[in-house]
Amino acid sequence: MFEDFRGMGRNFWLYTVGRWISQAGWVVQDVAVPLYVLDQTGSGAMMSLFVMAELIPRLLVNPIAGVIGDRYDRKKLMYGLDIARGVLLFAVIGFNLLGIYQLLAVQIAMSVMGAFFSAGIVGMFPDLVAREQLARANSILQSGGQVLRILGPILGGVIYAFGGIKLAILINAVSFFGSGLFEILIEYRRETRELSNIREVWDDMLEGFRFMRNSRNLMVFVSFGILLNTLLNPVFVVVLPYLARIELGLSAVKFGSIGTAATLGALAGNLLIALKLGERSEDFLFHAIFVQLFSIMCLAFVTHPALGGFAYPALLAIMVAGGFFNTLMNVPLFTKLQKAVPDEVRSRFFTAMETIMLATTPLGMALVGPLLDAVGTAVIILALTLPSVLIAMYYYFRFRETVINIGSETAEVVP
Repeated sequence: MFEDFRGMGRNFWLYTVGRWISQAGWVVQDVAVPLYVLDQTGSGAMMSLFVMAELIPRLLVNPIAGVIGDRYDRKKLMYGLDIARGVLLFAVIGFNLLGIYQLLAVQIAMSVMGAFFSAGIVGMFPDLVAREQLARANSILQSGGQVLRILGPILGGVIYAFGGIKLAILINAVSFFGSGLFEILIEYRRETRELSNIREVWDDMLEGFRFMRNSRNLMVFVSFGILLNTLLNPVFVVVLPYLARIELGLSAVKFGSIGTAATLGALAGNLLIALKLGERSEDFLFHAIFVQLFSIMCLAFVTHPALGGFAYPALLAIMVAGGFFNTLMNVPLFTKLQKAVPDEVRSRFFTAMETIMLATTPLGMALVGPLLDAVGTAVIILALTLPSVLIAMYYYFRFRETVINIGSETAEVVP
């Protein structure tokens, strides 16, 4: 087992430790900024504006970021943007740019740089480990991130309480520099193709979407993921908070523990893949999907009067199970795509897929939100999960072999 970890290689560990360092700083700032905005404005609308300032710029620049990620040196993109984000945050502190609208502009800039950073790393990561180690590598990387998400809210709150927004931003700035130093040491070479005109940007953007469309097997796989994401994402983002806070009337502490329970379940799933299953986790993909859907469906019955005082423990158990099986579903899905998509179009493919998912997510939320007060959470959860089960059954019986075999060989780029 530990020999497998050592076998991941120097490049993988430089990449992974660098990502953990930058994630640690980002988690601290991600907790501190909402607290600061609420302290300064007391406005929920302003908080929503900050969320949109992170989402919309990324949605707009993602396709262009994919082009840059496939054309230029991904390693330089990675460490260059980490260092650039560190410089920006040091400037925020040095010039005292702590007004609400100044921080909003910083949020937009960070979102844009984050899109280009992600396009580089998503194309680069599969080349840093052996193909058969990719599932284990993804799980190790995610496990560290989940530990940080468990500890981060507490740490971020303490840092904000003692040092305010400046200390939180300073820690994030230092973390970006630390991450960049690790990333500079990665040995990574690939042929680059510089852009000569704007037309090439447009052509390359379209090629990413065309590649997805022209590969029947990948289209099956991606459409499956997009359908489930569109239906189920509103359950976690809109329905679950409403269920916990309004229908069950949970305290702030208990409300926060729901996210912790899901993260603990996800961490357990990642550790199982990292320590035992490895590539074999792909064999359990559909099993994990169906159990995950069953877990989500159980949320519809948490508010039933028969549960009484057991509603909160039941909710925690469902969230642990959901996080666990969500990991056993998502890691194999992502690993299969990493294996299947060739290097020359990888950044564009993943940014195109993310763009589609980001674009469909608000649709589900817009439809679900207004219905909550009218019909309650149980009806909405069943209305979203039952079609998801039917979709999963259709893909299982119609495309099971296609889905299972994705990643067994690399798809070709079709012009």
